[in-house]
Amino acid sequence: MTAIRTVELEGHIIDSGTLQQAFGLVMDLGGDFEVEEFNVGRSKTDTSYCRMDVTAETEDDLQEILHELHQIGANLTDAVDAHVERAPADQVVPHGFYSTTNHPTKVRYEGEWVEVDDIEMDCAIVIEETEDGTRAYTKVLNAIEKGDLVVTDEAGIHVDPPERPRDSSGPFGFMQGGVSSERPSESLIEEVAEAVEETKSQGGKVLVVAGPALIHAGAGDDLARLVREGYVDMISAGNGFATHDIERGLYGTSLGMDMETMEHPRKGHKHHIYTISEVIRAGGIAEAVEEGLIQSGIMYECVQNDVPYVLAGSIRDDGPLPDTITDAVEAQGAIREQAHKADMVLMLSTLLHSVAVGNCLPSTTKVVCVDINPATVTQLLDRGSSQAIGMVTDIGTFVPTLADKVLGENTATDGGEDDADGNRDTGSHRGDGHGDGGSPGGHCPGR
Repeated sequence: MTAIRTVELEGHIIDSGTLQQAFGLVMDLGGDFEVEEFNVGRSKTDTSYCRMDVTAETEDDLQEILHELHQIGANLTDAVDAHVERAPADQVVPHGFYSTTNHPTKVRYEGEWVEVDDIEMDCAIVIEETEDGTRAYTKVLNAIEKGDLVVTDEAGIHVDPPERPRDSSGPFGFMQGGVSSERPSESLIEEVAEAVEETKSQGGKVLVVAGPALIHAGAGDDLARLVREGYVDMISAGNGFATHDIERGLYGTSLGMDMETMEHPRKGHKHHIYTISEVIRAGGIAEAVEEGLIQSGIMYECVQNDVPYVLAGSIRDDGPLPDTITDAVEAQGAIREQAHKADMVLMLSTLLHSVAVGNCLPSTTKVVCVDINPATVTQLLDRGSSQAIGMVTDIGTFVPTLADKVLGENTATDGGEDDADGNRDTGSHRGDGHGDGGSPGGHCPGR
């Protein structure tokens, strides 16, 4: 063993399993460790501290171990400045650039620790001098410009994973996450509802990431209620979600299926493309609302209540709607802008959009991912969004129940009773959601 460095871990490293994970990483990668200092927290709220020497046969082997340790919050003890190099060309980073985690991060530059702004995973850290002092922030690789001062390797970097003390309560407490269909859904949804209300009462913003399955499952009216009453500040979705939501208002169908009878009417399979055609003719979703073509639904409520939305396109889209962003890089930027503003995110039955938004979120953002398919929530967690709460349940049950609990209604958990005409009675609670939570942001067509 010829290469050696000292690292330290602190916080709730025992309760969170971080210490055991660190030991395992060192051994799995062929290294060795010796604990120099270990202080164990004696109560549920006390933190622990461990300092250890990590050794490896070569410097390259040691760097690989240190990189993996750094991802879970182990930091070098050396009080040195971060290593920085200029980007040699647009979209080109220096060799060995530091790739970020989604945890709060600081970088040491010219003897001072600087908080990294807009932290998200898999980005570079750029440092620049401004009139207000030194600024550090993340940049995706395609945004790197020639001459950017980019941080390399792990020296002078401090990562601080969210604390998970044993006495945490609620759905976002330690060991409350993971993926399970066995937990009592009603009580967990109530805790999610309380988290939504708390976020709004503190002036925070709630982002909903939704897939078209939400419309197919009959939960569109209930999400529309939450938008109307001010509990949803932003929506991130795709062309299909908006199309089927509007289709339901125009034809009573979603992807050609009658939402009341569950039957497929004649030519129903053409309804979604007819919908797209009519919205294109109007000039966009906002224009279609203004002229009276769209008179109900989630997109209608977004326009009427100035709730901004991002519709990110894909290669399989029909149409698409004029509001859909078809440039993938532009869509990423729009999603990233929303994600950085969010304090809580509800991911509802959409694998690709959930992972895309999850990649842009810091680990301090509360995330709830709901899908009938366990693979969706598992993949989100595996991609690094370890703070996410995964619920394997029917979205057609989750959203109506959540809306009832947030809006203080005592209706059935299926989202309300149907009247004689088969229409869901959702009621109106304007005012319940706008007080301390602030009003949603402005609408931006095409975003």
